[in-house]
Amino acid sequence: MDAREQLDVVKRIKAIAETGLVYTNGSYDKERYEELKEISLRLMAEISGIPFTKLDNFFLPQLDYPTPKVDVRGFVLNDKGQILMAQERVDGKWTIPGGWADVGNTPTEVAIKEIREETGLNAEIVRLLAIYDKQRHPHPSEPYYIYKLMFHCRVTGGKLKAGFDMQGADWFSLDELPPLSEERILESQLNHLFTLVKNDIQKVYSD
Repeated sequence: MDAREQLDVVKRIKAIAETGLVYTNGSYDKERYEELKEISLRLMAEISGIPFTKLDNFFLPQLDYPTPKVDVRGFVLNDKGQILMAQERVDGKWTIPGGWADVGNTPTEVAIKEIREETGLNAEIVRLLAIYDKQRHPHPSEPYYIYKLMFHCRVTGGKLKAGFDMQGADWFSLDELPPLSEERILESQLNHLFTLVKNDIQKVYSD
């Protein structure tokens, strides 16, 4: 079992512990679930290299059934078949526009908003292309369990410019991709999304 598989197992243990804390009524069970959660965080720290104290402060107390976080992204092509990308300030690398799903916004609203805020372009949704289980793709390891919603979008207006929290915004062809922010997007995913759009594959990919 490699480090990624180990981390997936630890995330499941943590989710089980948090589910127990949400639903248990007994003080004995609560202590056991708290202990199990602490063990999972210590194992997570060992595997990921993130200090335990940082992980312990990173997670808020779970008040409801634990579920995956949702990352929403827009895949946009221009007439030349180039991909719209934004440069992250946090690592100086590039990704397709997107971010965490916002409470109060639909997934499509999030995709359109992220494109506008990160690249200055207005867009509309064409369709949902794929739902990626992030842990099934070779992204760098991280504490969260994440689903990624990938929407095909079409530019309707605006002017290309980097958003206030981005370093750049530009179009890139598949054979001339910039350094990718692999926490957010992988070259294999870009190739997959490009194929879905160009071949007009209507079935939504899942996993």
